[in-house]
Formats: sequence, C-alpha cells, structure tokens
Amino acid sequence: MKTTPPMTWRGHIRASLVLGLPLIGSHIAQMLTHITDVAMLGWYSVESLAAVVLATQAYFIIFIVGSGFAFAVMPLCATAIGAGDDRQVRRSVRMGSWIVTLYGILLAVPLWNIEPILIALGQQENLARIASEYMQIAIFGLFPALWIMVLKSYLSSLERAQVVLIATLIAAGANVVFNYALIFGNFGFPAMGARGAAWASILTISIDFVFLLVYCGVLPALKKYQLFHNPMRFDREAFFETFKLGWPISLTLLAETGLFSAATIMIGWSGTVALAAHAVVLQITSVGFMVPLGISNVGTIRAGRALGRKDKLGLSRAAMVVVLGAFLFALVTMTLYLTIPRSLMRLFLDPSEPNLEAIVEMGVLLLVVSAAFQIVDATQVAALGMLRGIKDTTIPMVLAIFSYWCVGAPMAYLLGFPMGYGAQGVWGGLVIGLSLAAITMLARYYKLQRELEF
Repeated sequence: MKTTPPMTWRGHIRASLVLGLPLIGSHIAQMLTHITDVAMLGWYSVESLAAVVLATQAYFIIFIVGSGFAFAVMPLCATAIGAGDDRQVRRSVRMGSWIVTLYGILLAVPLWNIEPILIALGQQENLARIASEYMQIAIFGLFPALWIMVLKSYLSSLERAQVVLIATLIAAGANVVFNYALIFGNFGFPAMGARGAAWASILTISIDFVFLLVYCGVLPALKKYQLFHNPMRFDREAFFETFKLGWPISLTLLAETGLFSAATIMIGWSGTVALAAHAVVLQITSVGFMVPLGISNVGTIRAGRALGRKDKLGLSRAAMVVVLGAFLFALVTMTLYLTIPRSLMRLFLDPSEPNLEAIVEMGVLLLVVSAAFQIVDATQVAALGMLRGIKDTTIPMVLAIFSYWCVGAPMAYLLGFPMGYGAQGVWGGLVIGLSLAAITMLARYYKLQRELEF
C-alpha cells in the first residue's frame, strides 16, 4: 500500500499562512467594527464612550461564551473532513446552530436588564442608563452574531477563510458609514449617540450574516454538505457531541473575558478618566490579540485534520509552527506598545476633550503593563487552539478558571486597591493570570501530544 510522504516544514509553514492570513484578516476586520464604535463614540463624548464600554463588555461576555459552542463546530468539522465524513460536517453545523440559538434566548434576559446590574456593581447611574439604552437595541444583533460564528467555524474548517475575510471587510466598511450617520446625525438622520452606535452594529451584523448565508447556500463546491437539509431536525447524538465539546470551551472563554470585564468593573470604581483610558487600551490590545487568535484557529483546524488522518508527525509540526508564529507576532505588538503609546492612544480621542492629557497619560502607563503580557497571552491562546483541535477542552477549562480567577482576579484587586497601584495594578494582575495560563496550557498540550497513539 502506497503511503503519503509527510509534509515538510516549508509545507506546514505555507499551509498555515494560506489558512491563517485570511483568518487573521477577518478577526482584525471584525475588530475594526468595535474600534469604529469606540473611536467615533470617543469623538462624540467621553461619557458615551465609557457607558458603551460597560455595555459592550457585558454583551461580549455573553457573545463569546455562546461562541464557545460555535468554536466546537470547527474541530468537529475539521476531523470529519480529515476522515472524509461529509454527513458529519452537516450534523455538527446544524446542531451547533441549534445550541447557540437556545443559548441566546436564555442569556438575552440579563442583557436586557443591564442597568440595575451595573448600578449594583457600583457603576455611576448616568453611565448605567446610557449603557442600558445602547443594550436594549444592540441585543437584537446577538442571534445573527452567534450564527455567524457557526458559519465561520464551518467555512474555516473547509479552509475557505477568504470568504470570511471578504464578508467581514464589507461589514466593517458599512459600519463606518452607519456610525457616521447614526451617532452624529449625518445624511439626514438624527444624532443618536450611543443608541446610534447600537443600530449601526445591528445593521453591520445583518450584512455579514446574509453574505455568509448566501455563500454557503449557492456555492457548488459546498453542495455535497447539504448544509440546509432538514434544518429543524433534531440530531441527539450530534447535539450532545457538540455540547460536550463546546461547554468547556465556553467556560474557558468566560474565564478569560470575565477577567477583563472584572478589570473594567474595578477600574470603573476609579472614575470616568480611568475607565476611558482603560477602554482605549483594551481596544488597542484587542486588535493585537486578533493575530494570535487567528493563529490559534489555524492550530485547531490543522490539529483536527491531522487527528482525522491519524498523522502524529503532522500534528507535531503544525503545533510548532503555530506556537512559534504566535510568539514572533507578540514581539511586534510588544515593541509597538512600548515605542508609540501616545500616538496609539490619541487615535481614539477627540483632541478637544478636556481630559485628553490625563486619559492619554493613564493609557500610556497601562500600555506599558500590557506589553508585558503579549508573549504569554499569545502563547496561551495558541496552545488552547491546538488542544481544541485534538478535542481536549475540559482540563484546559479547569486550568483557565484557576489561572484567571484563583490567581489573576485576586491579584488584580490586591495590586489595584489595597496596595494602591490603581488601574496599573489591575492590569498587573491580568499579566500574572495570563502567565500562569500560558505555562499550564502549553505543558498540557505537549504532554497529550507525546501520549497520542495512532
């Protein structure tokens, strides 16, 4: 029997780049939507900016936890494709869509009632009111946003990330126009501020979803998967397989995003200037994080396909390329945060803002601290991607919860308040939690890789 020769190192690098560049581009383009909201609201008013940051942090937690079930579709589809099982691909996508829909119905309730929740968490009443006005509009974009994540996982596992990039770029461009019209009252529309940003987000998400839906339905090469065949049919086996793999991913994502949201709440105790600086730095670092996140997705897909082929050497080489790629890019972002922090901060703020210099200087200090966790954050997300590819999600969830909530969050509070370092101390706690996660996730992956037998 003729065997296929193993892929060379050059082949692995090329395959990772071909898949990774459009994935990275799509993540960055998606992030541009949030950046547009923050930048334009920062030019509209710092109060609106601070309030919407509180709202979007809550929305993002709900969204990203739900996305964990969508992310589970990626390794399931990749493994099925590697094994040549077209029917399993359709089953995983359909049940992934069912799960995120049920999840969205359940979690929409706390988002709708965000105002009393924020007030109970010690936020200012005027900020909580504006956040509620934003959320009670933006919430209707939650369902198409979750469905988009399922379709992105499906298309990415097929290595069709280019269309994901195109759809996201179109949506990001449209969002600029919608924000310009609805936040500031241009093109004959009334100026709606935060509410305008919420309507812009809904319109943007809808464009993205319809584009991907049409593509999946009409492309001849995808016909064999029959993605829309019996969409209302419940598949018990595929449902619980997707749920079993997805819920630990969701809780892992909750542990990390919740840590950053807890940091936002803590910094909110220090006032609007500190919260505005934190908001801008969070957006800057989130853009940088999109590259390691895209690299992590590459790891999930390539690990899943290697698992389906029972290719241990290919799995090992794919992991090395993914981890090294994340590390090298982290060096780039770290350098930028240390060399041009003021220029980065000013991109998001109105030059006439009375508190401009105070916000910028606070932001510079936070960027210096955030530079310290670039490498560990990139490493932990790359390791997580590989672990998901080999369908190991429960132990990584435990490691994440311990790292972020048993170590990171307490250290953020301790350094920020009892020790008096304020916002800088809170970000210092994030560094500690992420460092522990990186070490434990990477050790977990290489242990499992050595133990695999096929």
